[in-house]
Amino acid sequence: MNKKAQRRLVVTGGIVAIAMLVVAAIAGSGGAASSLSVGDLLAGGYTGKKVQVTGSVVADSIQSEGASVQFAITPEEGDGSQELLVTYDGALPATFGTGVVAICTGTVEDPLMLNCTEMVTKCPSKYESAEGSLTVKGLLDQAESMVGKETKVCGYIDGEVNDAQASYRFAIESQGALLNVVYEGGLDEAMTDGTAVVLSGHLDEDGNFVATEQPSIDSSISK
Repeated sequence: MNKKAQRRLVVTGGIVAIAMLVVAAIAGSGGAASSLSVGDLLAGGYTGKKVQVTGSVVADSIQSEGASVQFAITPEEGDGSQELLVTYDGALPATFGTGVVAICTGTVEDPLMLNCTEMVTKCPSKYESAEGSLTVKGLLDQAESMVGKETKVCGYIDGEVNDAQASYRFAIESQGALLNVVYEGGLDEAMTDGTAVVLSGHLDEDGNFVATEQPSIDSSISK
């Protein structure tokens, strides 16, 4: 083999070797995440590693910082004494909120927190009959005497369902009247425009209905 052919072989071999190293690095960085409990992660030793952690969103822990959302999760069956801080830059699903079980995948950072890049939420479905509840118009017709008073109201979701950081979650309509609903918890993913719902809560001084329990789908009617 002449020197020119040898040089060509060496160069080709070097290119192949570099390509293999690049492929290996990419494959390594996109490896499967280790599935851990909140307690496992809090015990330490996972900084810089890709992990998946499941936990319930802690009440009053959700905060917006520009396009990023920060919240805490705690073990589903725990006593609430263990909390893991999570940051997330993606669009929040409508089912996200206080008490919802969030499956968070991301990288562990120092100081200890999870930089979440993928999130899936689980929220139990709740169905209930509208029997005994007020219509939106019926509630608003007596609004002055109903402020702060616990009651039930039913109606159809009118328009878009917002995430937990919005000023109101969705609006409901019945008998031509419209009412904005405030709720920080998770919603059943089946709740979309036109869904019949039953809400427990009260009117606030601004005329919004503050739901104090997970809004439920009215199992007795469909639009």
